[in-house]
Amino acid sequence: MGTEPAQGNPLGLTKKGHSCVRLEKDGRVLVIDPGGFSEQEAALGADVLLVTHEHPDHFDELRLRAAMENNPECEIWTLRSVAEQISGAFPGRVHTVGDGDTFTAAGFEVEVHGELHAVIHPDIPRITNVGYVVDGLVFHPGDALTVPERPVETLLLPVHAPWNKYSEVLDFVRAVAPTQVYDIHDGLLNETGIGLFGRLLGDGGPGTGGAAHAWLAPGESVGLAR
Repeated sequence: MGTEPAQGNPLGLTKKGHSCVRLEKDGRVLVIDPGGFSEQEAALGADVLLVTHEHPDHFDELRLRAAMENNPECEIWTLRSVAEQISGAFPGRVHTVGDGDTFTAAGFEVEVHGELHAVIHPDIPRITNVGYVVDGLVFHPGDALTVPERPVETLLLPVHAPWNKYSEVLDFVRAVAPTQVYDIHDGLLNETGIGLFGRLLGDGGPGTGGAAHAWLAPGESVGLAR
């Protein structure tokens, strides 16, 4: 069972399945990447939906449609490759963004960072990918190891994927230099794998450069403070 976001903190974060997270503030809800590995209801209740790229573990059209139909005020911000697939169903409610853009949605301040998905293999064409900094507090990079040119308090770390390895993950944490790290992109890990990464990124590893590291179970919540 998850814990409630700490009282008085400006932003509550709930980990959902795989790479999906839910952010809450002042009764409004922002959900990032409710894809096919996340819960069926992961996007429901959202006022704002952010999608980093078109891969199905991050973008599931049925989950987005359900959220948009559930809340007629809900809107989506995403890159062009995703927007083109869903904008026709919700005219005026799907917005295209790219690297360097900033916008306000339902009271959340959002910055867009990055342009390309990480390399999976040279034989596989790269697609576009953007990451999002929300309220200057938390950064979700999608499927890339983009280092924003700004301080990051809380980093959502894609810990396991076909396109990364531990040395790259650790160097990414050190380069971003956050205060706190929470794992995402963990849907293919079993308990053994989760424990292994916990040790490697924790006290048993070579060091994150001072960032605290934690893994949240799906449904578990924390409060984020400046």
